[in-house]
Amino acid sequence: MSKKVVILGGGVLGTQIGLMCAYYGYDTYFWLRSESSIGRTTPKIERYSAMMLSDLEKSKALVGNPMGGYLYPRGMITDWSKATVESIDALLAEGKKNLSENIHIELDPKKAVESAYLVIESMAEEPAAKIAVYEKFRDLLDPETILCTNSSTLLPSMFAEHTGRPEKYCSLHFANTIWKNNTAEIMGHPGTDGNVYNEVVKFAASIGMVPLQLHKEQPGYILNSMLVPFLTSAQALWANEVADPQTIDLTWKLATGAPKGPFEILDIVGLETAYNINQMKPVAHEEGTLEYRMGKMLKEKIDKGETGINAGKGFYDYKKQ
Repeated sequence: MSKKVVILGGGVLGTQIGLMCAYYGYDTYFWLRSESSIGRTTPKIERYSAMMLSDLEKSKALVGNPMGGYLYPRGMITDWSKATVESIDALLAEGKKNLSENIHIELDPKKAVESAYLVIESMAEEPAAKIAVYEKFRDLLDPETILCTNSSTLLPSMFAEHTGRPEKYCSLHFANTIWKNNTAEIMGHPGTDGNVYNEVVKFAASIGMVPLQLHKEQPGYILNSMLVPFLTSAQALWANEVADPQTIDLTWKLATGAPKGPFEILDIVGLETAYNINQMKPVAHEEGTLEYRMGKMLKEKIDKGETGINAGKGFYDYKKQ
């Protein structure tokens, strides 16, 4: 079996997925559209690689600490009960080597996917953009290559026929900071082959994830079925001028003990993703609606380059930190 995994796109989650594949020894390729995309993706690769290795290094101080089992990077250490300072040092050495040697960037579509075991589409949450990518690659993929989508809210059945391999296609969705929040939601569509689905479950486990198997299609999977309404409610409060983002975040954190508020989460997710999800609602295009105001206010921030933590500014200014 080929050990080559390809990520189509270099966004926030796409970058993290690729890095976890590389960390676990997969020969990992990022297919990007253009030279300018390389300029945007390379800093993400460097940033998230450094964060992953830093969290792994810090976990040594948690060995023997009763809280260690709650705080260690779960995606990078497969069995905390057996973790020692020496075993973590070994993981660090191997991780640095793998993250250095197993990452490749390719602009040529054919070269990117040839001989691939598994391809993960991680493009913008826009149906037309995803369809265009599937149609670009459908005749370039090897017959046995498995194709997955990391779409946050869209169903695989919406795109299955555009892939040219509906039986080898399903959703594989990850949470942000994948090396710590190591969930992998696997969702097929009615035409997904059962053996392919099971192979994706095995793949997810092989990169340190906990496979979470959905029994049927659900927009937003399990996680985002709960998270998106929460974030939407916060944006509605902001767009309706009930309170500013900082006050909304403070309210949530004080009342629930949560480490982050909804707008801090939106900065991590990225405002472009939040905007795309909002704009998929027909009511968001009707002037005067709350959803229209939400989209307009998000677009104003996006147009100023305030797209979230990776841009250095979103609802919060990270350049000052």
